[in-house]
Amino acid sequence: MDLFSDYSQEFTNILPYDGEVDYYGIVFNKEQCDYYYDQLLTHVDWQCDQAIIFGKKVTTKRKVAWYGDIPFSYTYSNITKTALLWTEELLALKKIVEERTGETYNSCLLNLYHTGEEGMAWHSDGEKDLKKHGAIASLSFGAVRKFAFKHKENGVKIDIILDNGSLLVMKGTTQENWLHRLPPTKVVHTPRINLTFRTIEIKESV
Repeated sequence: MDLFSDYSQEFTNILPYDGEVDYYGIVFNKEQCDYYYDQLLTHVDWQCDQAIIFGKKVTTKRKVAWYGDIPFSYTYSNITKTALLWTEELLALKKIVEERTGETYNSCLLNLYHTGEEGMAWHSDGEKDLKKHGAIASLSFGAVRKFAFKHKENGVKIDIILDNGSLLVMKGTTQENWLHRLPPTKVVHTPRINLTFRTIEIKESV
C-alpha cells in the first residue's frame, strides 16, 4: 500500500446553519504527518506576515507563505502578496486534498504558528480575489489547536479541535455568515503548520 493512500473518506458538517464546514478528522497517519511537517518546515519560503492596521504596517511573529499555479497577486489585511510556484510537497498535498474534497484549488496560503501564543483574530475570508462561495480546505500539521466559529448576526459560537493531520473545509455561504479564529493559548509550546488551499478568480482584461 502507498504511504499516502489510507486516509479517511468521511466528514461531518459542524455548522448548524448558514454555511458548511466539513470536518474530515485526521486524514494522515503519524508517519505521514511527520514527513510533511518536516518537509514544509524546511522547504517552504516562510516570511513574517504583515498587515496595515489603523494606517500602520504591523509585522507579526506568525510566518506565512503564498503559493499557486501562477504568480497570483492576493490582497488581505491591506497587503498584497505574489504567489510563488508550487513545491513538490505542496503539489502532492493539493492532489490529496482535491481527491478528498471533490474540489479544485489553484493556490495555498500557509501559516506557521511557532507556539500557542500566536493565533488569528476573528475574521472571514471574503477577499474579492477569492472565488465566491468557493471551498477553502484547511490542513493542519503539528500542534493540536482549538479553532472557533462565531455567527455574525446572533453570536452563536462553535469550537472544534484541529488535530495533527486533520482536514477541515469551509464552503458555501460560510464566509458571509460566520467569522472564524485561531485563539491563542499558553498551554501549547510547539509549532503548528496550517495550509489553506483556495481558489483565486483570474480576472480577464478587457
